[in-house]
Amino acid sequence: MKKYMMIHDENLCIGCQGCSVACRTTNNVPMGVYRLQVHAKMSGTFPKLKTDFLRQSCVMCEDAPCVEVCPTGASFKTKDGVTLVDHRTCVSCKYCILACPYDARFVLPDGEIGKCTFCYESRLEEGKEPACVSVCPTNALTFGDINDENSKVSKLLKESKYYLPKEELKTKPLLAMIANTKGAHNE
Repeated sequence: MKKYMMIHDENLCIGCQGCSVACRTTNNVPMGVYRLQVHAKMSGTFPKLKTDFLRQSCVMCEDAPCVEVCPTGASFKTKDGVTLVDHRTCVSCKYCILACPYDARFVLPDGEIGKCTFCYESRLEEGKEPACVSVCPTNALTFGDINDENSKVSKLLKESKYYLPKEELKTKPLLAMIANTKGAHNE
């Protein structure tokens, strides 16, 4: 059985926002809300500054607090590990928004709850990678089935030091980060 995971390599990300634009376009995300964002975090003292680019989106927790609190079962996990919202049964109570420790859910202008879906319905079901992965000019995003030992994502996990966002919460994210270990980015 497949289990999807994404890796964001902070060493390769240049903060171009191509992933955000691809997500917005592919998924018809309205202005004012975001399924994913890339934030710049600057550290150091001038002239020795370092800029890290950090991804914020749903991390597809294996133990998803948003799924646990949903009173209608509208928030659910697919058999391959993707957390989705069934808008036919969602009553927009916003419990999932409050339960998410990653600030990854939001209210759409029509009142529905939105979040990253790894482009499940629009691309994964067609055998394509999520839009954000497909447009990344530096290959900072890797996506695939971690149950397939020959997949790019499995190989990268074996050869890289990575961390899971807010790992101490024990939600078991399926979005891993390779921390920026290089020097300052030139801007």
